[in-house]
Amino acid sequence: MKKTVSSLLAVSALGAGMMATPAFAEDLSVVGSWSSLPLNKQFETPFWTEELPAASNGDINVQMTTHDQMGIGGGDVFRILNDGVFDVGMTVADYAVGDAPELEGLDVPLVANTAEEAKAMVEAARPMVEDIFKERFNSKVLAIAPYPPQVVFCKGDVTSLEDLKGKKVRGSGRMTTKFLEALGANGVNVAFSEVPGALERGVIDCAVTGAGSGYSAGWWEVSDHLMTIPLGGWDPVVTAMNFDKWNSLSPEMQKLITDEVNSKFEAPAWAAAAGALEADIACLTGNGTCPAGDPASMTLVEASDADLAKAKEILTTVVLPEWAERAGAEWVTRWNDTVGKTVGVAVPLS
Repeated sequence: MKKTVSSLLAVSALGAGMMATPAFAEDLSVVGSWSSLPLNKQFETPFWTEELPAASNGDINVQMTTHDQMGIGGGDVFRILNDGVFDVGMTVADYAVGDAPELEGLDVPLVANTAEEAKAMVEAARPMVEDIFKERFNSKVLAIAPYPPQVVFCKGDVTSLEDLKGKKVRGSGRMTTKFLEALGANGVNVAFSEVPGALERGVIDCAVTGAGSGYSAGWWEVSDHLMTIPLGGWDPVVTAMNFDKWNSLSPEMQKLITDEVNSKFEAPAWAAAAGALEADIACLTGNGTCPAGDPASMTLVEASDADLAKAKEILTTVVLPEWAERAGAEWVTRWNDTVGKTVGVAVPLS
């Protein structure tokens, strides 16, 4: 309750900051994703606070913070956006699957190994995602941008997927956690910001996140082995606007925002994702040049053909059928006809 109150006070402060703006400006209160990670630093914040206001010639004024700076849990962002407490919210889609289990179909692990494949998967899923956000969160989807592929950080020796059996592993989303449990690991729910402490204390043995995110957050300081099999998919971040706010905008303003988001936020974020894993691995292992700073010295564990075959078997025989039960036949049929055809996977319907 205290966290919710402080969050609402923070949003009120956002609104107070808008009082001095010209009467003709369209005011937007925007809540970004994790403040410490590259997606927010390199793309979200510059776009909303600089590029969009400039493109509008001062007709759009933005006050921006992030959900972690406000003390809002990732799973609460779209619920609060639904209520209209702020105008635009963005966070990892997987954080919202408790309210919308069908949304898990946006980020299926192990079916997209490159940024190009991941973008094709997201584009195929986008009409579904738009309908989900309209129905569940009274929100208009503006963008879907990627984190880098979700890989595995471990404290202690691991040489293959088989070595995760019996270990306590933090998954990056519900589907990943279900996969880990089917593999024989113990899926543990730990917030992203709490992972370093949990690894250090032995609460967990391994954790899944984007390679770049793990580097930025210092996970390499408390883990020593990096397994690059993409167990967590790409953790897409959805940017959405409250529909009441969206409908209050003029058609010209809606078009401006849509065009600018597509060309100056979403497209550059996807372009940066191409080749990002190679650079992130260099930063985490010291194998190559690290463009982000001083490299760490983690041990690189690459997936074998046997690992990949085992992972795909678990995905298709256990994980996806379980998701079908949670999401329902209508959504699964839509997924099979769109995303499934794009990635070459069909979810069986009972």
